[in-house]
Amino acid sequence: MTIQRRTLLAAGAGLALAPSARAEEWPTKPIRIVVPYAPGGGTDIFARALSDSLRGRLGQPVVVENRAGANGVVGAEQVMRSPPDGTTFAVCTGAHVINKYSMRSIPFHPVNDFTPIALLSSFPLCIAVNGRAFRDLAGMIKAAKEKPGSVSFGTTEAATSFAGNNFARMAGLTMTEVPYRGSGPMLNDLVAGHLPTCVTSTVSVLPYIQDERIRVLAVTSDTRSGLLPHVPTIAESGVPGYEFTAWYGMYAPPALPAPIAGRMAGAIEESLHEPALRARLLELGADVKPIVLGSFATFLQRDDARWAQAAREGLINVSQ
Repeated sequence: MTIQRRTLLAAGAGLALAPSARAEEWPTKPIRIVVPYAPGGGTDIFARALSDSLRGRLGQPVVVENRAGANGVVGAEQVMRSPPDGTTFAVCTGAHVINKYSMRSIPFHPVNDFTPIALLSSFPLCIAVNGRAFRDLAGMIKAAKEKPGSVSFGTTEAATSFAGNNFARMAGLTMTEVPYRGSGPMLNDLVAGHLPTCVTSTVSVLPYIQDERIRVLAVTSDTRSGLLPHVPTIAESGVPGYEFTAWYGMYAPPALPAPIAGRMAGAIEESLHEPALRARLLELGADVKPIVLGSFATFLQRDDARWAQAAREGLINVSQ
């Protein structure tokens, strides 16, 4: 074998090993977590709490960046098109999957065009009203039945849209959906009296409950929330059989090297079992049971099939 040929083969071997070597050294640069919704919402609050713990475990700055728009599609697309070098991740709600069925078109497949990292937590949504509005869900249902179309409800993405519209359908109500780009702007309108009610995460309404600017009428899960044990479920409040649970997940661009995905997943599992962070997230109403990598991918495939069935049954409103 000639010296030139040995040199070329050695160079090729070096190139082949380079991605793995770089992956094992990861992270060497600051990490960006994109939240594809407006600041102040539940996803934003959760991502920022998680980023503080990841910063210490990974030894690099972990910065949360809000990129709202199109029910989370704008920020998710930015992550999908980012280099798979371990510097960019996304934290999304389950709406990331539902968008495939609730929007006329999106520029990616929500499961196949990303590297799944971890299911971070699940949590109930809630029906919230201005503190001066309805005292309970039965009162809101009565008002909506007496004047069909008079009670509108705010939503922020596909999961809250489905939860709200399915509630209206099961309760036999005619209600008008008002979409927002994030929980922050929506809750500001709720407090100001411009919006009578909304569907949102329990996390996002916590700052408004103590001074009664916002009242939570019911939660969407099949059992009461440990965060708001005095608040009944929708099923308890006159809509039997109603149940909906939302979740947060972390994704990376497609083709992220497995060692990077594995280390990020490991750091997330360690963070979510850290007593201080776990207590903080439980205070926010999150059910913290992380599922990572291949198990999360299986979860996403099942969730995708679930929403495909819901779309076939006409339970998802198609917009945009």
